[in-house]
Amino acid sequence: MKWEGGRRGGGIEDRRGMRGGAVAGGGIGAAIIGLVLYFVFDIDPRTTQQVASQLGGLGQAGSQEGQVGSPEDDAGRFVEVIGTNINDVWAQKLEGYRPPVTVLYEQGTQTGCGYGQAAMGPFYCPADQKVYLDLGFWQDLQRLGGSGADFAKAYVIAHEYGHHVQRLIGATEQVQRAQQNARSQAEGNRYSVALELQADCFAGMWARNAGLVSNGEVTVTDSDLAEGMKTAAAIGDDALQGRGGGRVSPESFTHGSSQERMQWLQRGYQTGDPGSCDTFANL
Repeated sequence: MKWEGGRRGGGIEDRRGMRGGAVAGGGIGAAIIGLVLYFVFDIDPRTTQQVASQLGGLGQAGSQEGQVGSPEDDAGRFVEVIGTNINDVWAQKLEGYRPPVTVLYEQGTQTGCGYGQAAMGPFYCPADQKVYLDLGFWQDLQRLGGSGADFAKAYVIAHEYGHHVQRLIGATEQVQRAQQNARSQAEGNRYSVALELQADCFAGMWARNAGLVSNGEVTVTDSDLAEGMKTAAAIGDDALQGRGGGRVSPESFTHGSSQERMQWLQRGYQTGDPGSCDTFANL
């Protein structure tokens, strides 16, 4: 994947190095468990305190706000270039698109949705319209069997930006209402799966269009997509539930199976059209 030299549009709130409460006693094992909780059971920041206590406890969290701008380290620049390119694509695809702010943090931080921690993996908070990334997630993702390639990382970022788009177009609110009216938890979970698979499809759509908005400064190839597919397979609900010999329970899926995640990522990439990402059609 080519990204060095890509346009940098700012919009990065860097909280790294700010004290926001650290996970105690958990280490890498707690982070992996937390990722499984997030990807399989859809734990969000509002329930982090309960999850964290089960993993070993959190330090005290204070109010935080970093400076919004352009980070100078390589990891920060990567996030900024990819985020800028994603925004440029969506500005062409969605009238009235408004970019989110991306927050870089370490271990834990306050969000508009409650307290967020690294063990949850990357997430989007619709309340403050911010994407939250602890960049240590890349190593945790590889431990789960995902790829360490640049596009695998970019796919995860684009997926979270996809959730921002869903908020802008009203899909997030519609899913919340449908879940409130669902007759069972399994029925409610199907709406969650559709939302997550659509975000995967949106990520693939971005990848197809990345080079078209940047004069080739950011480009994604078919071989890059293969690394994203490997990552999608690693974070499918069935793969995570079965990790370590666990029981696979399709009715509890909240993000989709490995096959579904790969299918919709590939569909978005093949079509390059967000209109092809109607994952709700068969619900």
